[in-house]
Amino acid sequence: MDLLSIENPAFLKNMTIDELNELSAEIRQFLIENLSRTGGHIGPNLGVVELTVALHYCFTSPQDKILWDVGHQSYVHKILTGRAGAFETLRQYKGLCGFPKMSESKHDVWETGHSSTSLSAAMGMAIARDLKKERSHIIPVIGDGALTGGMALEALNHIGHEQKDMMVVLNDNEMSIAPNVGALHNVLGRLRTDGKYNKAKDELEGLLKKIPAVGGKMAQTAERLKDSLKYLFVSGMFFEELGFTYLGPIDGHNYEDLIENMQYAKKTEGPVLLHVITKKGKGYGPAELDKQGTWHGTGPYKIDTGDLIKSVGQPPAWSSLVSETVRKLARTDERIVAITPAMPVGSKLLGFAEEFPDRMFDVGIAEQHAATVAAGLATQGMKPFLAIYSTFLQRAYDQVVHDICRPNLNVFIGIDRAGLVGADGETHQGVFDIAFLRHLPNMVLMMPKDENEGQHMVNTAVNYNDGPIAMRFPRGNGIGVKMDEELKQIPIGSWEVLRDGTDAAILTFGTTIPLALEAAERAKNQGVSVKVINARFIKPLDENMLMQLFNENMPILTIEEAVLQGGFGSAVLEFANDQGMTNQVIERMGIPDRFIEHGSVNALLEEIDLTEEAALRKLLAMTPKKQKRA
Repeated sequence: MDLLSIENPAFLKNMTIDELNELSAEIRQFLIENLSRTGGHIGPNLGVVELTVALHYCFTSPQDKILWDVGHQSYVHKILTGRAGAFETLRQYKGLCGFPKMSESKHDVWETGHSSTSLSAAMGMAIARDLKKERSHIIPVIGDGALTGGMALEALNHIGHEQKDMMVVLNDNEMSIAPNVGALHNVLGRLRTDGKYNKAKDELEGLLKKIPAVGGKMAQTAERLKDSLKYLFVSGMFFEELGFTYLGPIDGHNYEDLIENMQYAKKTEGPVLLHVITKKGKGYGPAELDKQGTWHGTGPYKIDTGDLIKSVGQPPAWSSLVSETVRKLARTDERIVAITPAMPVGSKLLGFAEEFPDRMFDVGIAEQHAATVAAGLATQGMKPFLAIYSTFLQRAYDQVVHDICRPNLNVFIGIDRAGLVGADGETHQGVFDIAFLRHLPNMVLMMPKDENEGQHMVNTAVNYNDGPIAMRFPRGNGIGVKMDEELKQIPIGSWEVLRDGTDAAILTFGTTIPLALEAAERAKNQGVSVKVINARFIKPLDENMLMQLFNENMPILTIEEAVLQGGFGSAVLEFANDQGMTNQVIERMGIPDRFIEHGSVNALLEEIDLTEEAALRKLLAMTPKKQKRA
């Protein structure tokens, strides 16, 4: 059928199983072709084609609420709800979002981009439904990787206790981004392989029905027998003991099984957990064979070979530079341990894991746990390196405050994807970490201007023994500078002058340094001499250099690819106020007070006016008496 003509999923209800299978093949081909041009989360979406179609076949969206945990597997849902025609704009500026988006469609009832939130949101919706005396089905879809998140387990506990009607779909493909880890993953593994659950439960119930209804010790014995046999034969009792009716495991690519079990779940009172086994990347060979998570989300690729389309001869990725420097230092320092919350591939820690398997810990999607594990290691004299994306560090905020900063422990936090990340959009932009870390006592926060300074900062962090230290670094690759062979330590809180000037000063760091240097050069052509300072330590500030600028009464422009409220520029303003410099001219550039949506980084910078042209306008406005006269 013509996928572009789909307006809503109602048409599915009149289709036969054979027609549904044909539709699945068409959807897969559509995804493979379109994502080869735009990139995107191909593996997760190819794996849920039949599951998504079956959900819309059995339920009526949006009256029935389908919630996608994480949301990177929602492309099929978007096709079925009338958005196939927008896929050529997927994850592009002003185009189709790669995650559920309420403003896009009434069928997107929950917005997400981080894992493990769907069950709690579903519980809130179920409570509201019952209080309002409405009738609807609520269906959160959560992966086996996301189920390891602490918030998901908290929600399972609450849902089971309250016995609210809902169907939790456990999409079990043995992967989150990378292969899953942990004891809960092993529980699901036993369920996958034995397949005995429903058969054992049916046989057990039949046996118990034959026992005469007698009182006293006989009845107690029967109940004990029932409980004992459950645990003897049924490994799925984990969910039953939490208060769920467990159905599965079932083949997530078989429409007969999916529809039969979903229809049964609709009639079942209380919470139901439908355990669905799917194949991540199903229908596309390279994605099916992926064992490391490479095909979880990609850029453009060649359909026939599966080769990713990348620029050749690029400098090393920032993630690789940082992890490989940590790996280098670990060869001579046995205290160094690496920790990641389910991101060994993205954080480029596979090499470290191969060389030091006993010192590498992937704790699964459990950012809070990862932060406190790092704190525990630090109490014992180890040197933990916590590799975590800026957007995911938000999830461990209390642990950073309470468990790392408060006891002043020597934890090195590598903040990956700091700044704008582009296509993943507002749920993933790494723009808040400065604001939520800068005010924490004992925290040192820094960002390098290039990869050479980056390797020296890693060395500085590993050898820092006075408390927590964090290094921000952006998504993507370095700029290709020459690398020093010998690692150095950078004095904590020290800035450096990159370009001298007498009329104004730009304070900036990291990705915005090229912008500042270009603006300074253009200002020179207008007769304004601008000093550019690499303010590589966001905390502590280089107070001596700041006081020198204040004493020279030099106007200051701060630039940061991070939120302005509570950011680096705010720190400079606070310091000026504390020093009584109330007449000091200080202007700021950064991320405005709103969430930044998806698109290329350059397009987003233009949108928020974080550009060379904007910096030049600021500089000229600050120095009217210094400019050339026509």
